[in-house]
Amino acid sequence: MAINVLIVDDSSVMRAMILKSLRMSGLPLGETHQSANGQEGLETLNRHWVDLVIADINMPVMTGEEMIDRMKEHPEMKDIPIVVISTEGSETRLEQLQRKGAAFIHKPFSPEKIRDTIKTIMKLGGSDDGTN
Repeated sequence: MAINVLIVDDSSVMRAMILKSLRMSGLPLGETHQSANGQEGLETLNRHWVDLVIADINMPVMTGEEMIDRMKEHPEMKDIPIVVISTEGSETRLEQLQRKGAAFIHKPFSPEKIRDTIKTIMKLGGSDDGTN
């Protein structure tokens, strides 16, 4: 099963790094989409089938947390797995995100960390070499 992914981060460099890490992770990627803030992310989710959202927290226009809240209000988006990748580290914020069902990865990250977190949140089996 190929995984269609939406990457939401206000830094184009970070989006490129996440995409490269996804490609290196060995996960079966389908379509990948990119957005520069939460509002663009929601618009992308309305236009494309996405299996996984990877989002930053601190972005202009609409933060990642606001985007998650809006996703949870929509029946067709509420069950999409979300991985937050951020430098944010406060326990309060991490607990809020976990209550909303999001997984969290601290920047900097490795392809292996992304792979393992995605496998966990999407309940994908298989070995660490990317085979199922």
